[in-house]
Amino acid sequence: MNSILYLIPAFGVVGLIVMAIKSAWVKKQDPGTATMQELAGYIADGAMAFLRAEWKILGYFAVIAAILLGWSGTLVADSSPLIAVSFLLGAVLSAFAGYIGMKIATKANVRTTQAARTSLAQALKVSFTGGSVMGIGVAGLAILGLGSLFIVLFQIFVPEGAAINGIEMKRAIEVLAGFSLGAESIALFARVGGGIYTKAADVGADLVGKVEAGIPEDDVRNPATIADNVGDNVGDVAGMGADLFGSYVATILATMVLGQEIDASADKFGGLSPILLPMMIAGLGLIFSIVATWFVRIKQETDSVQNALNIGNWSSIIMTAIASYFAVHYLLPETLVHRGTAFTSNDVFMAIIVGLVVGTLMSLITEYYTAMGKRPVLSIIRQSGTGHATNIIGGLSVGMESTVLPIIVLAAGIIVSFEFAGLYGVSIAAAGMMATTAMQLAIDAFGPIADNAGGIAEMSQLPEEVRHRTDNLDAVGNTTAATGKGFAIASAALTSLALFAAFVGISGITAIDIYKAPVLAGLFIGGMIPFIFSSLAIAAVGRAAMDMVNEVRRQFREIPGIMEYKSKPEYEKCVAISTKASIREMIAPGAIALLVPVIVGFTFGPEVLGGVLAGVTVSGVLMGMFQSNAGGAWDNAKKSFEKGVEINGQVYYKKSEPHKASVTGDTVGDPFKDTSGPSMNILIKLTSIVALIIAPHISHHDHAAAKAVETKPVVEKVTTVAP
Repeated sequence: MNSILYLIPAFGVVGLIVMAIKSAWVKKQDPGTATMQELAGYIADGAMAFLRAEWKILGYFAVIAAILLGWSGTLVADSSPLIAVSFLLGAVLSAFAGYIGMKIATKANVRTTQAARTSLAQALKVSFTGGSVMGIGVAGLAILGLGSLFIVLFQIFVPEGAAINGIEMKRAIEVLAGFSLGAESIALFARVGGGIYTKAADVGADLVGKVEAGIPEDDVRNPATIADNVGDNVGDVAGMGADLFGSYVATILATMVLGQEIDASADKFGGLSPILLPMMIAGLGLIFSIVATWFVRIKQETDSVQNALNIGNWSSIIMTAIASYFAVHYLLPETLVHRGTAFTSNDVFMAIIVGLVVGTLMSLITEYYTAMGKRPVLSIIRQSGTGHATNIIGGLSVGMESTVLPIIVLAAGIIVSFEFAGLYGVSIAAAGMMATTAMQLAIDAFGPIADNAGGIAEMSQLPEEVRHRTDNLDAVGNTTAATGKGFAIASAALTSLALFAAFVGISGITAIDIYKAPVLAGLFIGGMIPFIFSSLAIAAVGRAAMDMVNEVRRQFREIPGIMEYKSKPEYEKCVAISTKASIREMIAPGAIALLVPVIVGFTFGPEVLGGVLAGVTVSGVLMGMFQSNAGGAWDNAKKSFEKGVEINGQVYYKKSEPHKASVTGDTVGDPFKDTSGPSMNILIKLTSIVALIIAPHISHHDHAAAKAVETKPVVEKVTTVAP
């Protein structure tokens, strides 16, 4: 076996070592006063209680799914029962990735609060280091797990001298797809469940605490405030960690699936180079993301936190791009052929650059639509001056408008990367975009840590300057969270196209004919799925929030002395409401993503399922962008009032009528940006991966239902041919 194979999991080991060092540094920092530590303890205990409850349910699901996958692996020659083991490994590592993020976030939050008592620079250092532990840990686990599993499967399935693009490698990659299915399945439930938890608590805390009682967002008197801070961890940290782990793995896998179809026999690695390249780029991206974390720092109180994060992000992208040039030309032969299309190694490198450019542009566009001080957020602020309804109208408008430029960039990226290297170019572009996931996730994860730090500062009644510093970090965190979601949805679109191409190849179909009624019907069904998925997720938040609002009102009404700081609220009851609601409500959306491809595939066949996948991808990308950006813009419009905003010549602050309108908008936007919106990218990829897993099974059936109904065209038939 080629020794270069072992370099890939070695990258993952390096990442985990660095993660451990950074984690130890965070834990050594001062955790603050006894009151601060007590409050942080409540948050940590609530977060772990949720995780244990969620893992119990997901454990049952994982075991049942593994048994079914193992049985299905015995039914056709192209599959293997080992897919069950691969699935379980992906599920366990995905859950562990969320646990890593949760654990460090609940340590870093109170230490960030304490650091904010000294300087903004130190607060950024603690919060960002906490975020980088999660980012580096997630990427390290993904590379170690995927690289090690590939080595084992290569040894099992590919005998000495076997063709790399033969049936043996095809079976190995099929089993590897189970790893991605496990990761994405857990990610979906973690993201949806965590999103329902955090937004139920957030909405309840906002509506009763800020709007009705007129107390600050994280006031210790608010019974829902602990649940709200727990929610930041279970949704925006644990859920996000599992989400990005699944996205990272799915992107690499999609490129490997297409890579095994490429004729690269002229390389120095026995034809393995197109399969190894995406894993190698991911490993290099991890190393350079680690290096780039050293550049994220500020010196003065007036220095821009956003600029510091941008420097880290840009440096990781530039270093990864340079390293990719040498990796591509070292691994790949001069000429490659995929499905009759010839391209060069330099074409592959240019496709990687396209992916990095698309990812960067998506982040910049999302930042523009969600950042404070920019036209979209300012327009929402102005419309808050005339009431709640116009604020809602403004936010919806911004969200819809924000889909235009990203879709144009995404479409251009698909076309250009395809021109360079065909479908392999599209998938390697996605791999290039996801290469710096460790840095992207570090930037994303620091936001919830800063948010929790501000909550602890407020609840501990620390001086105003401390809260000012944590608010500074939190406002930037809102923007980075939105840009991270834009980045994730773009990668999901490119990855799904690659997975779709792999599905077409494995299922044996040559075209998707939209003139066939069942195929067109499948397209509409697929387009509908993100809407019903979003409806279920948002409705779940609404139901749980109603329970939370009633409980908070009850405590204010029935427990005397809360408002005078004489009695302590019953925080644990609010935590229990969010926990039970999230576990109960996450089942239905998750079932849709997993069952629809199976039902359609086995009932109508692969061509109709292809129509469903196309509909889910297009509709899901648009819904994800719209909801995430609208929610992010509403949130920062609300936060703008903390420093004062000018509307028609008059300056308004917190507790003013325009501010109350902005709170309503933020409340509507909460489930958009933190529950249903970010779940869209998992929905898109999970439906494609499920289709890929069942492709060998449905390609062996005679699908009379799909062939029976076919409309006869009046004009010449137009066929959409899968490349």
